[in-house]
Amino acid sequence: MTALRPELPVLMLEEQVKAALLEDLGRAGDITTLSTIGPDRKASAEMSVREAGVVAGLDLARTAFRLIDPSIRFEAVAADGDRVASGATIARISGRARGILSAERVALNFLMHLSGVATYTASFADEIAHTGARVCCTRKTIPGLRALEKYAVRLGGGSNHRYGLDDAVLIKDNHIAVSGGVAGAIRAARAYCGHLVKVEAEVDGLAQLREALTAAPDVILLDNMGPELLGEAVAINAAHWGLTSASYAGDLRRTRLEASGNVRIETIRAIAETGVDYISTSKITMAAPTLDIGLDVSI
Repeated sequence: MTALRPELPVLMLEEQVKAALLEDLGRAGDITTLSTIGPDRKASAEMSVREAGVVAGLDLARTAFRLIDPSIRFEAVAADGDRVASGATIARISGRARGILSAERVALNFLMHLSGVATYTASFADEIAHTGARVCCTRKTIPGLRALEKYAVRLGGGSNHRYGLDDAVLIKDNHIAVSGGVAGAIRAARAYCGHLVKVEAEVDGLAQLREALTAAPDVILLDNMGPELLGEAVAINAAHWGLTSASYAGDLRRTRLEASGNVRIETIRAIAETGVDYISTSKITMAAPTLDIGLDVSI
């Protein structure tokens, strides 16, 4: 069965775009457009990418034009998740010129940022496509844009880590230091949370990994370990569950392993080839360059 592409809830689109438009329009509206363009003047425009990439944010762009002027026609030529070549047209817009010009920057801001995240994520995912590992985002996102950035990550072929502090347990080094030990912290989390909540624990060495495995968390995060140590961690996990190299990847009982720390486009391939299941990095959200997208108007 073909995997469905992710979607954003309509109410979320409205809320995010309305806030951005209000920020841009301020108290007096688009005074440049209002003072130079008549109310009945019509125009057409094309949105085009100026470099190759993965498209993300078309529904946000459409919403920006609709909220400014519901009569504006927005025709998407591409779809979110499409990989497009430089110069490709991704949308055509037509209607009253005032609305097109006033919504232009907000529409492009969403498109350029989210397409940049999707494109950068795709470059990481492509590097490890020959392995069973998945590249994941983190909670390091621009405040207020987390759901949108995580949506773009999925469009780029990445996976989402937890959305916030309330949807999964991630026991980090400070939690362990205060609680007194990683195994005890895992067991305490299991007792506190329902059976549907995943429990992950961070470890910074192989001895701590062995201790964590005794409490059988769903996932263990291997923090700042190089490929050699990561390979040893995979072997320890396999031995703990009595698995061979042939049965390891597909076994559903075992704890999953996640690598994190010093993950860059130059290092992710070597990390993935150690046999870890997930590789988390803030780079794909916090360091992604925008994708260059332009809107050109014609009368």
